[in-house]
Amino acid sequence: MKLKELRNKKWFKIISNKYVLLIIIFGGWMLFLDSNSWLVHNELNQEVEELEENRQYYKNEISKDKATIQQLQDSVEMEKFARQQYYMKRPNEEIFIIEYDTIQD
Repeated sequence: MKLKELRNKKWFKIISNKYVLLIIIFGGWMLFLDSNSWLVHNELNQEVEELEENRQYYKNEISKDKATIQQLQDSVEMEKFARQQYYMKRPNEEIFIIEYDTIQD
């Protein structure tokens, strides 16, 4: 195809227009090369989503801890918790920790 034939094509006339070329270059610059490009915004949006998930996880953990603290207001529950979690004991009392072997041959 020769240059004259190419110039007569409708799509070539549209693309070779200086305003269309300027818009294409500007769009490419804004999408990929600018400091506020679409790629940067996409990464930032992913970070925001991860942080929102972390926020929700920690809110759930805080509510669980508040419920545990509320339960520990009772002295019987506090003693039970100390015995189970920290292996505490009363004076003159022995504790036997039994571990089960979960590995099967």
